[in-house]
Amino acid sequence: MSETELREQAAHWWRTSICDIAPGRIAYRGYPIEDLIGQISFPAMIWLMLRGELPLPAQEKLLQAALVASVDHGPHAPSIAIAQMAVSCGLPLNGAMASAINTLDDVHGGAGEQAIELYEDVLRRSETAETDRAANDAIDQFIAIRSKYLPGFGHRFHPVDPRAAPLLVLVDAAVGEGVVSGHYASAARAIERVMQRRKGKLIPMNIDGATAVIYGELGFAAPLARGIFCLSRAVGILAHAWEQTGRKDRNKGPMPKQFAYKYEGQPKRRLAGAP
Repeated sequence: MSETELREQAAHWWRTSICDIAPGRIAYRGYPIEDLIGQISFPAMIWLMLRGELPLPAQEKLLQAALVASVDHGPHAPSIAIAQMAVSCGLPLNGAMASAINTLDDVHGGAGEQAIELYEDVLRRSETAETDRAANDAIDQFIAIRSKYLPGFGHRFHPVDPRAAPLLVLVDAAVGEGVVSGHYASAARAIERVMQRRKGKLIPMNIDGATAVIYGELGFAAPLARGIFCLSRAVGILAHAWEQTGRKDRNKGPMPKQFAYKYEGQPKRRLAGAP
């Protein structure tokens, strides 16, 4: 095999449709970087990199709203607490951010992705059944095979998540303008109605449920909901990690030192033969 063929094979191995970079040239999805700098927003850049085209202004507005809403939730959120603890253990900002982002898995950070999957199950079922019946069956299926906790509904801290309603108002406006279909919003609200009938009380949509509506309406695949959430939450993680650098805490644990943990092991005992 000739050197030219080897080079062609290597180039094919690392092929990408995202960026075109060579000495003196940088382009993303065909747009020279010098045309993008100062002309598009960061949310628009995210859209371009993930979708290949620039968003419409109304699409960009929805994506930006979801990103802003998910930035931070204080030290109640494990990712934020971990960022603070990591800095107090001597990690630099990048190490603290990596440690925190790595916790954004199925339980803390994955609800948006799971909510989209749930909504899409409702939408599939609603092709042959009334929407609330479809939601009812999708809920049963989710509980049976995954968890009794529905992703995107209820909140351990907020009786009503203050972030959800403003996001849904924006979605409804976008539906009215013909920007999005409203199908995901309808599926989410059907789940909310069914759960209210089952529980006898409202289990309101939370931030994950509302942003999942937005990501679904905008056509993002479910796994991207988690990825975009990580981009958003990284801002809060960075802010708290940086704040922690100005404090004198060392080896900051999950609780102040004056609060003891509870020991639940064996009572004190002696090793046979010990002096």
